[in-house]
Amino acid sequence: MNRLVLFAALAALAGPTAVLAKTPAAPPPAIKRTVDPAAKIPIAASVTVPAGMDLVFVSGMLPAVVNEAAPAGSIESYGPDTKTHALSVLARVKAALAAEGLTFADVTTARVFLIGDPKLNGRMDFAGFNEAFKTEFGTEAQPNRPSRTVIQVVALPAPGALVEMDVIAARRK
Repeated sequence: MNRLVLFAALAALAGPTAVLAKTPAAPPPAIKRTVDPAAKIPIAASVTVPAGMDLVFVSGMLPAVVNEAAPAGSIESYGPDTKTHALSVLARVKAALAAEGLTFADVTTARVFLIGDPKLNGRMDFAGFNEAFKTEFGTEAQPNRPSRTVIQVVALPAPGALVEMDVIAARRK
């Protein structure tokens, strides 16, 4: 009896509810994050996304207007300082990630654009931004750290905004 006939005979004996056993698939490898132990901010030196994951690109987010009474296009319309603007941006990025079923733990890369704060003689408030960033990355509740670039720029699309940030996140297929 050839193998095909034998297999058909065994399947017929098993009845219509017989199911072929599948070998469980191995879980996909995790995102690899290399952290510089000397880094004082919650970022990774490098991030490797394994095959079998989709990348999700979140467009640049600006802070939300929080003070309608402030002059349009003023820093104060978004809050008093870089940290406040950054917290607003992080909240908007978090919402965009949630709409995709993702969290900050899934973020692999962040690009940040800062405007020089007039209160700091036109210098970007890197410390203020980092205070906000540390509320979402490298915490006990969310220890993952993305790779990150921060650049001071001359202007952003929203006059008065001090911060814009876009991210790339990875999702298992």
